[in-house]
Amino acid sequence: MPHAGYQSLRWDDGVLWVLDQRRLPGATQYIRADAVTVVADAIRTLAVRGAPAIGAAAAYGLALAVAPAPGDDGPAVRERLERAATLLRGTRPTAVNLAWALDRVLRSVAGEQAAAALSQRVLAEAEALADDDRRINRALAQHGQSVVPRRSTPVTVIHHCNTGSLATVDYGTALGVIRAAHESGQRLWVLVDETRPLLQGARLTMWELEQLGIPAALMVDGAAAHQMRTRGVDLCLVGADRIAANGDVANKIGTYQLALAAKAHGVPFYVAAPTSTIDLATAAGDAMVIEERDADEVAVVGGRRMAPDGAAVLNPAFDVTPATLVAGIITEVGVVRPPYAENLALAMARGKSSTVEA
Repeated sequence: MPHAGYQSLRWDDGVLWVLDQRRLPGATQYIRADAVTVVADAIRTLAVRGAPAIGAAAAYGLALAVAPAPGDDGPAVRERLERAATLLRGTRPTAVNLAWALDRVLRSVAGEQAAAALSQRVLAEAEALADDDRRINRALAQHGQSVVPRRSTPVTVIHHCNTGSLATVDYGTALGVIRAAHESGQRLWVLVDETRPLLQGARLTMWELEQLGIPAALMVDGAAAHQMRTRGVDLCLVGADRIAANGDVANKIGTYQLALAAKAHGVPFYVAAPTSTIDLATAAGDAMVIEERDADEVAVVGGRRMAPDGAAVLNPAFDVTPATLVAGIITEVGVVRPPYAENLALAMARGKSSTVEA
């Protein structure tokens, strides 16, 4: 079970309860999602966020779409399923786990025509996907221990955005590596990028680290290079929303500049993500669609407009970090290192053919 009693997602008797991350840390409130349109809105508005959590939410959204209804027949349920998949697929274009989860559920019912069986199998696959995420994250966290220095003095880690239980079904990816190191007795000091413009680091990662009892300090995104030069940093750990076949990594905006600073200061820069985030169909980062979000996310802070009326605003939600800046990619099947074009394909094959132990 997740720590401190909270879950990003919870399925209960035909309803998906979604922890509304827009309200954290001030309030812990859940959205009652009883229709696929509610799930789509929660994904689009970042009530639920983080690539693995988005994928799981989308899978449960399909289950809501095909819930049994009076007079159902197979074609009607199949049509609802396809419409729901199209709706959900359009909510966030960059995170590959969204499409991966939808495709996984659709494959599980390929050829099924009976209405009742369609409903049952879609829900079963959504629940299996959520269970897999829990196991995969714990396995990933254990593999990640090989990149965390073991010593008696605190290890200083920079973390960007949020990659913990809030971004997954449970435990986390990059923050899961940090959590596992803490649970094994390693002393840590985590420097948390605030992660403008939506402050996932300030609002969510600091909150999770507080729940876990891990020492941390919040800093503005632009302070990372200064901390590396003046205080010393042992490693950077971030997550990913999509990893191209060549190892280029799409992640929350600000990741690229963090990787450049790490390279300049000789700090190892690691990405932690499940193999479901690897997109072998995308050759390199330049081919990725980068989501552009509403200007007010940048221009308006706490309800107050900070920029002049009519000011032009650029608000890419993600950037792409070239593979040359990435020391390794931590997955549930091990740490993948260069050459990425070869080794990511091998990791994908291992991920598909092996059962991850809890």
